[in-house]
Amino acid sequence: MAFLLTLAFRALAFTLYTVEGTGLAPQFRAGDRLLVNRWSYGLRTGGEGSLFPYGRILKRDISRGDIVAFNDPRDSTGATVLICRCRALPGDTVRMGGSLDVVPGVYNCDKIDYFYLEALGKNNPTDSRIFGYVPENLIIGRVCMVAYNHRGDSTFLNGFDTDRCFLWQ
Repeated sequence: MAFLLTLAFRALAFTLYTVEGTGLAPQFRAGDRLLVNRWSYGLRTGGEGSLFPYGRILKRDISRGDIVAFNDPRDSTGATVLICRCRALPGDTVRMGGSLDVVPGVYNCDKIDYFYLEALGKNNPTDSRIFGYVPENLIIGRVCMVAYNHRGDSTFLNGFDTDRCFLWQ
């Protein structure tokens, strides 16, 4: 019974993702375990490979500035998860030059429910500059906290970084 409850909790409510490398620095470090709230924008239902069309139960809007976890649009298996900040919402105009300019409320994208997501780290080019706007159905949820940090090169009990536990985002 405990196993089933844990499985349901993980699948429906929260999921832990591990930060690998320095692409999310300085906000997140390698080894950080990020807790993602899968209900923050409503529970995803259906979609590709399902009997039901895509939808969200108790849908809530994604806000500009939210740090979100999403499936990589280039990965057809859906196994790769990326973390980025939402910089532009549907209806915003995005102008790229020397810097990114976002003009709220001026329609730029020909598709509704697409978002411009920007990488957190300057050394990480994996964001909307590479793969374009991200559809809302690929967004898993909002990163709500750094649950803990564990260095992979250490033993289980010695690798915890105590200053990286339960940091709310």
